[in-house]
Amino acid sequence: MLMTVIASLAAGMSVLLATFVIVDFIRETSARYRENYIKEAAVELDDVLLQMPPGRILDVSLAISGFCFFVVVGIYAVSGSEWSWTTSLVLGAIAAVSSFPAPRLYLKLLHKHRMIKFNEQLEDALSSMSSSIKAGFSINQAMETVAEENKRPISFEFSLLVQELRLGVPLEKALDNMVNRLDSPDLELVATALITARQTGGELTQILDRLAGVIRERMRIANKLRAMTAQGRLQAIIIGIMPFALMFAMAHVAPDTMKVFFDSAIGIISIIVVIILDIVGFLVIKKITTIDV
Repeated sequence: MLMTVIASLAAGMSVLLATFVIVDFIRETSARYRENYIKEAAVELDDVLLQMPPGRILDVSLAISGFCFFVVVGIYAVSGSEWSWTTSLVLGAIAAVSSFPAPRLYLKLLHKHRMIKFNEQLEDALSSMSSSIKAGFSINQAMETVAEENKRPISFEFSLLVQELRLGVPLEKALDNMVNRLDSPDLELVATALITARQTGGELTQILDRLAGVIRERMRIANKLRAMTAQGRLQAIIIGIMPFALMFAMAHVAPDTMKVFFDSAIGIISIIVVIILDIVGFLVIKKITTIDV
C-alpha cells in the first residue's frame, strides 16, 4: 500500500514537473516568435512607409486567423449533414493556419508593387537628371529636380536623399543608405556608376543616359519573361488551391467518405502530409517561374 502511494506521488510529481517544463518551453518559444515576428513586421512596415505599431500586425493576424476558424466551423455546421467535432476542428485549424500570414503577405505585395513602380520611374528620373546636368546643374541639384517632380514613390525617396545631403552626409554614404533602404538592383547599379564617375571624373550625362537605356532594356526583358511565365504562375495557383477546394467539396458532397479521414489519426496525418506537399509544390513552381534579369 505504501509503495503504491509513493509510486502515485512520484508519478504525479513527474507529470507536474513535465507540465511546468512544457509550459515554460511554450511560453519562451512564443515570446521569441512574437519578438521575431514584430521585428520582421517593423521592417515590412518601413518598406511600405506605413505608420503603424508592428505589434498591431500580429494582433490583426491573430484576429483574421480566429475569424476564419469560426467562419469555417460555422459553414461546416450549417452545410454538413452530420456534425463532427474532429472534422470541424481540423477544417477550422487549416483555415486558421492558412490565413495567419495574410497581413504580412499583403505588406510584401504592397512593397513589391512599390518597387515595380519605383523601377519604372527610375528610367525617367535618370533622363531628367541627365537633362538637368546638361543645362548646367550639379548632380545634387539634378537630384533635387527629381525630388520636386512629385512622382511617388521615387520623388519621396529622392527627397530623403536630398535631405541627407543638406545635413552634410557625403553623396556616397547617402546613395549607400538609399540602396540599403530600397534593396533595388537597378538603383544599386545607378549608385555604383555615380560613385565611380565622381571618383574617376567620368562624363555624368553619358553615364546617366546609358544607365537609362540599360534599365529600359532590363524592364523590357522582365516584362517579356513575366508574360512567358504567366501560365506557369497560374498553374502554381491552381495546384495550390485545387486540393483544398476538392476537400471542401468532398466534405459537402460525400461527408461519409471524408469522415474516415477526419476521425482517424492516419487520415489526419495524411491530410497534413498532403498540405505540406502541396505547399512545397507551389513554392517549387514559383521558384522555377521566377527568373531574375
